[in-house]
Amino acid sequence: MGYGQHQSFYLRDRWLNKAIRHLRNDNRFLYDKEAFEKIGLGKNMVQSLKYWVVATGVVEEVYNEKRNKIHLITKLGEILYRYDKFIKFQDSASILHYHMCKQKEPSTAWYWFFNELKETMTTKESLTQELINWVKENENKPFSNNSLKKDIDCLIKLYTAGQSNMDPEEVIQSPLSKLSILEEKKGIIYKRNLSISKVGLTALMYVLLDYRAKENIDTVSVDELVNQPSLWGKVFNMNRTTIVNALTELSMRDKDPVYFVRTNNLDLIRIPNVDSLEFLKEEYSRKVEILA
Repeated sequence: MGYGQHQSFYLRDRWLNKAIRHLRNDNRFLYDKEAFEKIGLGKNMVQSLKYWVVATGVVEEVYNEKRNKIHLITKLGEILYRYDKFIKFQDSASILHYHMCKQKEPSTAWYWFFNELKETMTTKESLTQELINWVKENENKPFSNNSLKKDIDCLIKLYTAGQSNMDPEEVIQSPLSKLSILEEKKGIIYKRNLSISKVGLTALMYVLLDYRAKENIDTVSVDELVNQPSLWGKVFNMNRTTIVNALTELSMRDKDPVYFVRTNNLDLIRIPNVDSLEFLKEEYSRKVEILA
């Protein structure tokens, strides 16, 4: 599992765009000692960006034939760079959030917070202690409590920076702040239920298609969508009513709709056999045409 790799810097607006632009020309750009000058960020921020591009799924870190680490832009990264460079679409923020939360690495604190944590109202101190307790039960290697504390601090800022003008250092928003899934008031952290519009139907369908491919399944139950890690209820903190309403809307799609299947009093959803990234590319090309 992974902890404290963000150098305490939450992801800023336009960082992903800057990284992809440079990586298109040099897949070892983020390992360049002069990268911070070329990209216009501090040295520690470049180290942070190296983490964020992988955590959000827009870049994959691999080894080349010389056994040097390189960054390859994923198909998701290319789609976002082409159609939504500055993460203006609500769906894009939701998809980046999903990639951070869907598995235990490299963003363990995010996976835990959205998939395992039951509380929807708590304090930063309680969150840190609960994360420490969970990691103790699930981790075999040594870890630093301080790294986990930094993870909680960074996670909260990622979704709340810019909500208050009290701290001038937090005026710069994250591309994920538009989700409004977290709110901080007087030291209390609130996890908010997201509406369909806050997530976006395109993002919801993308998650279903990605989950279908990852799990090698073609149906999923409403209960699973509500309670299963990496699915809507957990990742987006959506309640059952909102989930059913979203499924109803997705069942009315002209192309590749989902289908309700009633089996043994169990509501199952048949997911179309469509590649998640091809779906996203088609949806985004249509969005851009409409906006143009």
